[in-house]
Amino acid sequence: MPSKPTPITMDAVYAAPGYLFRRMQQIAVAIFVEECKAFDLTPVQYAALVSIHTHPGIDATRLSAVIAFDRSTLGNVIERLESKALVERKPGREDKRVKLLYLTKAGAATLREIMPSVERAQARMLQPLKAADRKVLLALMTQLVDLNNEASRVPLRAEDALEHLGKSG
Repeated sequence: MPSKPTPITMDAVYAAPGYLFRRMQQIAVAIFVEECKAFDLTPVQYAALVSIHTHPGIDATRLSAVIAFDRSTLGNVIERLESKALVERKPGREDKRVKLLYLTKAGAATLREIMPSVERAQARMLQPLKAADRKVLLALMTQLVDLNNEASRVPLRAEDALEHLGKSG
């Protein structure tokens, strides 16, 4: 027996996984921005700071792979972090055209200071759920992200990018 076509209603939209993921992303960003407003950082800027802190001397292409963010848009993120004096670009030792990224002292201090706010934001996102449901949700989201990584416009490529980091200059 053929299945019924999906009705064209807003209820169908509201129940769709894509819609729910988009709404949760909007909510997550709003909570992050609210909790971290004193630092004037976006979630992507925060992820970039963490990656640069963890991998000093990373270049923008590898940074893009590590945080799974579009390379062309990442340039704007780096420029904003640079204008806030949180990040500095230095030419590579072997190839001066390649600009390597480092946290400034202010960037390192900001990263340390923002951590309690980031942790509050992450907790708030899941707070309405019971503890057991939080674990299940995170496990399922991790599984979905891992299994659908290749469908992304910018798949996560952290291991590939970092494998060659020491050879970059």
